[in-house]
Formats: sequence, C-alpha cells, structure tokens
Amino acid sequence: MAEFQFVMRAGPTPGKVYPLDGEVITIGREPSNMIAINDAEVSRRHARLEKRGTAYIIQDLGSTNGTFVNGVRISGAQVLNPGDQVSLGENIHLIYEAVVDPNATMVSSAKAMPATAAPAPRPATPPPPAPRPAVPPPSAAPVYSGQVPAAPFTPAPAKKSNVKIVIIVLVVLAVCIILACLAFLLWVDADQTGARWCQYLPFVVSLVGGVCP
Repeated sequence: MAEFQFVMRAGPTPGKVYPLDGEVITIGREPSNMIAINDAEVSRRHARLEKRGTAYIIQDLGSTNGTFVNGVRISGAQVLNPGDQVSLGENIHLIYEAVVDPNATMVSSAKAMPATAAPAPRPATPPPPAPRPAVPPPSAAPVYSGQVPAAPFTPAPAKKSNVKIVIIVLVVLAVCIILACLAFLLWVDADQTGARWCQYLPFVVSLVGGVCP
C-alpha cells in the first residue's frame, strides 16, 4: 500500500487521487509517465519524484511553466511534507498527503483500551482556602524638611532657526550691496576727466559745487 498520494485540487480532473508507489515517479503530459496529466500547461516530462528514506523529494525537469511548492517556484530538489501544495504551472494544483491505514488505527486503539475500566475514584473535596490577610494601602513617601519638590518638566522652546536664516540672508545681501556701491564709485572716480561723474552722478557734482557741461 502506498504511503503517500497526490490529490488533484484544481485541474482537468479535480478530486482524482494519484497513489505514490515507487522509488522514482515521473509527472508529465505523455501517457508514459506514472502520473499523466493531459493539460496544455503540463510539459511532456514536467517533474520527477524520488523517494528518500520515508519522504519524497520533487524536482523540476526543465518544464516550460515551472513547478511550484506552496506557491514558490523550485529550481532544485525540494522535500515534500504532508499538506504541501504542488503546482504545475498556474492552474494544476496537487495536494501531497500521507495515507493512513484504518486497520492499523483500529488495532492500536483496541490495544490502548483496557479490558475492564475501573471507575475512577472521586477526588477528595479540598478544604476551603484560608482567607488572605488584608494588604494595607501603600503609604505616601515621607516629606523631609528642607526637601525641594521636583519641578515639573518643561520642554525647551524650539529654536527659531528660520529667523536666524532670514537675518543671515539680509546681512549677506546688505554687504553685497555696499561692496557693489563701492566698486561703482571707484570705477566712476577712475575717470580723470570727470565725465563719468556728470554722466552717472550729476547730483553729486552739484553738491560739491562742480558744474557739468
């Protein structure tokens, strides 16, 4: 009698049982396989089962749609445990089950049952539990003279980083303006004829008592 079997959960013949009886079992679409499943998703030689000790291992034989164990595609030998789901492609699902011998179960149950079951003695009534002593309420911690009460925790105010950034930007901008003005004045004053003063800053010439042509 086979120790394990496949039960088709989804595929061309749901509910069909495939007993696993042999050291090497091939699965595929061709009738020459020990487990032949006539479906387009199954390759001619799709997978192989090999018995190792008291369990079977499964290995894909380079199938087109792959072999999956519990939803994970296998790339090498995979040990099967009772309850595992073996999928061939996306639509063929087989459940790997252990075959239980009902006769063996009945014999073991009969051996486990005694010939004459003696009535179990009634347990003696336990004495009532002793009352628990009253637990006094926790006393407040004593306050000693000179003891300073703990101050409430006050979170530190958040740093006004945005204000600092604005101030830094304004200072940098002011320095740039001042440097630009100084450079402009030096450029104007570099003209010994004074034409640049009259062209760009005539009001300055008037303030110092000069006359522009």
